[in-house]
Amino acid sequence: MKAIKRPKIFIFFEKIEILLIFIRPIFYSKSKGVNFIYCLLYFVPQKILRINGSIQWPVHFTSIVLHKNKIKVGNNSPLGLNSGCYVQGKGGIIVGHNLRMGPNVGLISANHSPIDYDIWEDVGPIIIGDNVWIGMNSVIMPGVSIGNNVIIGANSTVTKDIPSNSIALGSPCKVVKEKKAYEGKDFSS
Repeated sequence: MKAIKRPKIFIFFEKIEILLIFIRPIFYSKSKGVNFIYCLLYFVPQKILRINGSIQWPVHFTSIVLHKNKIKVGNNSPLGLNSGCYVQGKGGIIVGHNLRMGPNVGLISANHSPIDYDIWEDVGPIIIGDNVWIGMNSVIMPGVSIGNNVIIGANSTVTKDIPSNSIALGSPCKVVKEKKAYEGKDFSS
């Protein structure tokens, strides 16, 4: 399979990324490893128009991030970077390094009690490991743990833990095959 060439604009912004030394600590303190172009593209809607303005990583203006104080993100793991994502951190979300999320992904970390809708059930945080890719329209339910080096297929509903080094899909989401080791850039340092 032939690799697609990166657009020249991405290459240009990688060269001037030194400017982020001044911008990142002020506006995007939790965006280490995120490409400069995303910080630039989302700056006006997020930091000037204040759509998800208090979030310390780039978030698409059509995505929603709730309860940011209960969300911990690793390097290059900006939750909601793609369009239409819903990230509800009420029960806690812990994300490792290098997360990719497709459009319309939902991370739901707390649910209402089935016997009293005004009470939230505490089942523990969503935990997502390093080098994880969550496909379009997938939903991650409360208390789920996803291991390192995992791909979640599009339109999946993850209701149970997914082990490391696997490809999982479906509704409910199930492991369908083992995955080779991740060979891309290491964002852990």
